[in-house]
Amino acid sequence: MKTLEIQEFGIDQLSTVERDRPSPGPGQALVRMRAWSLNYRDIMLIEGTYNPKLKRPMTPFSDGAGHVVAVGEGVTRVKPGDRVMAAFMQAWISGEPGEAALRSALGGAIDGVGAEYVVLSEEGLVHLPEYLSFEEAATLPCAGVTAWHALVTEGGLKAGESVLLQGTGGVSVFALQFAKMHGAKVTATSSKPEKIERLKAMGADVTINYLDEPDWHKIAKGIDHVVEVGGAGTLPKSLRAVRPGGRVYVIGVLSGRGEMDFTNVFMRNIRLQGIFVGSREMAEQMLAVMTAVEMRPVIDRVFAFSEVREALHHMKSGAHFGKVVVRAD
Repeated sequence: MKTLEIQEFGIDQLSTVERDRPSPGPGQALVRMRAWSLNYRDIMLIEGTYNPKLKRPMTPFSDGAGHVVAVGEGVTRVKPGDRVMAAFMQAWISGEPGEAALRSALGGAIDGVGAEYVVLSEEGLVHLPEYLSFEEAATLPCAGVTAWHALVTEGGLKAGESVLLQGTGGVSVFALQFAKMHGAKVTATSSKPEKIERLKAMGADVTINYLDEPDWHKIAKGIDHVVEVGGAGTLPKSLRAVRPGGRVYVIGVLSGRGEMDFTNVFMRNIRLQGIFVGSREMAEQMLAVMTAVEMRPVIDRVFAFSEVREALHHMKSGAHFGKVVVRAD
């Protein structure tokens, strides 16, 4: 079977090797992967900036969907033929994450799902609704659950509240969909006029071109919930945009890391919450609500498995809107 391996750092150094198909042990299932989606974390991992001491060879990718082809002894949660996606953290089932759960993140802490067949714990699989394709389902484990965890699980988002989103990557687009689903008012930023038009078409109430308005926090004022994906480059402005007592969910570092002045946090009673994806239970709750309204993820472009390097370069360019997907050949 074809398997991706990080042997040397760099997108163009990503290797495709042949391995024997694995067999499931007790409590495990063998899944034939049909689609994967990319996250910025994957690029950082492959380029060596996520963990320069990464033990190699390493199989990347946290996000994928497929069907069960075989199960090991004692497996009861899934059966051959079931359509499933992999939970981002295989050992975070519900509640608060412990250290063991945080060490079970696919494609980072442990080998990911970037292969034609993967063996996963039955506890780390999530059943898929019939209305979603494998390509659509593959977008959900990281970006979808992250947005849900922030706004719904942690934020308890209510109709009439306001949400600020940054850019048009997977987390931000999912957050826009979930926010509008809950009746919230959305302010969204982007640097591209064509992307701003798409954000408006999806229901964004206020849009800001942050190149034209570098002090966008002066326009986006009194926000209840900020989905912060930028990092050190945007967090200071997010802390000025959020209302006193509001919530800022720190999710990414797309604009880099750096020193921060947290005076605003305590002087304005701001709740600053780190979000590292979420549990299997969150994924199941998210899917139940999505299924009720048949919400579909936004896919920017689908690449073949043989085009995985091109897919990674496309995502790194920042040209995408929503999720970049790789389909099995």
